[in-house]
Amino acid sequence: MLALNNVQILYDRAIEAVRDVSLEVPVGKIVALLGSNGAGKSTILKAISGVLGQEHGEIVSGSIELEGKQLTGQTPREIVEKGVLQVPEGRALFATLTVEENLLMGGFTRSRAESSEGLERVYQMFPRVKERRSQVSGYLSGGEQQMVAIGRALMGRPRLIMLDEPSLGLAPQIVDTIFEAIIALNKDSALTVLLVEQNAQLALQTASYGYIIENGRIVLDGTAEKLRANDDVQEFYLGFSGGERKSMRDVKHYKRRKRWLS
Repeated sequence: MLALNNVQILYDRAIEAVRDVSLEVPVGKIVALLGSNGAGKSTILKAISGVLGQEHGEIVSGSIELEGKQLTGQTPREIVEKGVLQVPEGRALFATLTVEENLLMGGFTRSRAESSEGLERVYQMFPRVKERRSQVSGYLSGGEQQMVAIGRALMGRPRLIMLDEPSLGLAPQIVDTIFEAIIALNKDSALTVLLVEQNAQLALQTASYGYIIENGRIVLDGTAEKLRANDDVQEFYLGFSGGERKSMRDVKHYKRRKRWLS
């Protein structure tokens, strides 16, 4: 469905953030993109969404395709209308608007009837959002804001949804609720998902395939099962070695000697 082909991204025409990245997200699958802070994960999502220019970034080589057709050079609105929507890191709600107003903003390209159907769908998926629908979004908890952010994206009736760190700063119970919803959407609606997540254990339990990015390069990819069994992934990303959890000090030391960075 979605394909990045040897994409290179620069900021301010000088700083290379992504180098020759190629990845694929098949229809109806959940694909995880894993990596540390600053590895280039969010930059890739912004490139797909067409919003790099807002941060003086640009794709200088390579291409991004949706079902074989170019997304590169399309406006953010055109990309949304094609069914590609992003839930940004940090939720980015309109803090002074109510929950329902935020949701309706997500359906701005849809008809009134489609928006009404979308609201019912979101409220059914997240009953807590329905309870808070008249509340100003800035006063919601972090977990409630994340539910609204996902709901706002769903209002656009996406074929592909991109989630940027959906577990960030949330309590474990709320994280479980969010990821149960993601899995249900994929299973029941065949929604295609590109998941950017630092919690590698959670991501590889959710996705069927994964890519690992370091310093702007894809350094490893494979099925979720294959990545979970990989010694490097276990030791650095999952914090295990020989069946035992390693200390953070050991993990940081291992970063300096990872085979894929040599």
